[in-house]
Amino acid sequence: MGIFIFSIALVATVAVILISSYNDLVKFRNHYKNAYSQIDVQLQRRYDLIPNLVETAKGYMKHERETLEAVISTRNSAINASSRAVQNPGDPQAMQQLGNAEAALTSALGHLMVISESYPELKADRTMTQVMEELSSTENRIAFARQAFNDAVTLYNTKNESFPSNLVANTFNFRIAELLPEATSEVRQAPRVSF
Repeated sequence: MGIFIFSIALVATVAVILISSYNDLVKFRNHYKNAYSQIDVQLQRRYDLIPNLVETAKGYMKHERETLEAVISTRNSAINASSRAVQNPGDPQAMQQLGNAEAALTSALGHLMVISESYPELKADRTMTQVMEELSSTENRIAFARQAFNDAVTLYNTKNESFPSNLVANTFNFRIAELLPEATSEVRQAPRVSF
């Protein structure tokens, strides 16, 4: 009789541990997906500001059409990459594509800012100043949101790889999530523009 009670207690304990592990994996996965949605909000804000920046610059930078088109082109690529990442946050390919697209966009914006230094009227334009301030604020929000996402992914991945959760993760196809890469050091630093 004692072995029977011990067996039932052991089975119940294992069941509780497995159920708890499954629920924790779901919870941590939902945390990182929510954290990604915060990145997406800020990226959309950034994407919405860029056409205003380009339109303002277009009036002053008539001979810089190629630069302005590059900014819009990289913005569109970033929007596409962001759309793929929204569908599956944490997917390695989607996160890498988004990281690359964002790095290209940041580089194109940096190039635009360097060229805009040659146009004193543009630097004095009130709309340009306002858009640049909003863009700078948005860049800071993106950095904070990226950090929160990467922290949430790290917690999820740790749970996913820890015993006994890894048994549940493998059984129920919980995949390791990918961190959102940061821009390279050359791109990471925001362009310094004084208006």
